[in-house]
Amino acid sequence: MSELALSKGGSAPVAATEPVARAPIGAWGDIACVAVLATLPFVLGGFWTYSIGVALANAVGVLSVSVLVRFGGEVSIGHNFFMAAGAYAVAILEKRWGIPFYLSMFVAPAAGLLLGLAFAYPSRSLSGIYLAVATMALGLAVPEILLQWSSVTGGFEGLYVTGHLTTVVSKDLQHYYVALLILVAVVYALKRLRHSRQGLALLTARSHPRAAEAFGVTVSWARLSVMGISASLAGLSGGTLAFVSSTVSPNSFSFSSAIFLLVGSVASFYALSLPAAVLGAAVITLLPQYFATAGEWVPIFYGAALLLVILCGNAGTSALRRAAAWLGVRHV
Repeated sequence: MSELALSKGGSAPVAATEPVARAPIGAWGDIACVAVLATLPFVLGGFWTYSIGVALANAVGVLSVSVLVRFGGEVSIGHNFFMAAGAYAVAILEKRWGIPFYLSMFVAPAAGLLLGLAFAYPSRSLSGIYLAVATMALGLAVPEILLQWSSVTGGFEGLYVTGHLTTVVSKDLQHYYVALLILVAVVYALKRLRHSRQGLALLTARSHPRAAEAFGVTVSWARLSVMGISASLAGLSGGTLAFVSSTVSPNSFSFSSAIFLLVGSVASFYALSLPAAVLGAAVITLLPQYFATAGEWVPIFYGAALLLVILCGNAGTSALRRAAAWLGVRHV
């Protein structure tokens, strides 16, 4: 079912008519998710508070890949490149100039944006498997770039992010709630983008490129815009991850991390909602830790759990759509 409808007399795409009940359902789901996440540090121990904080930072990275899929119809397996740019931007700014995170956090998405546009412009004519392979080249190059530029990046040891925002609240809680706040802000911004004229123009360029060009929206502009947004979110995810984990190193942004981001995006069904992003991040961050004591059985258990999540999620989505159709509600 199309996500767009073109106005008959207007000059730009407008949103299809949707039931009034859709927004409250999504809003209540987000509110419930935020309420649960906000109380977890007071229920769980320090280890799980740290782990879930890392998952929240990774959730922004999962959303960055999902944005590329939803708005651009493309897949990336090299977003660890943009995450590394954001993370090292935060770490280098603190180490060399003492710039705190509440300032450097704005540099992280800017670094991802600039590198994303630098990559997207020469590859704007690529799509499908060709673009995926091109992004894979970025993902494979990250560890070598970081190691060869050791005078700036710290080489194998990496860099430490030791700054904090306040002395009133413990570092663990600061890391957790800053990651949660950034994730909520990103989800809210993406919802606004989805219902804005610019977002609808991007969706039109993805689904109906000829119709989009008739309204003055070029496919090349859409590709550059989507990659820029996606890469900036990946940079913000990397910067948040650097703050939460207090360290950055080449091992944190290996090619496998790019694969995991794509896996998390698939596990979240490319949805841009808060619960979906948290689910995708939990699959790639918390499940491996949960199975860590299984030894050689870890890949088997993790693969089975991932398959179960996808099958159950797909079955639940199908059931929800059938129930919505029976109730006469569209686009649940």
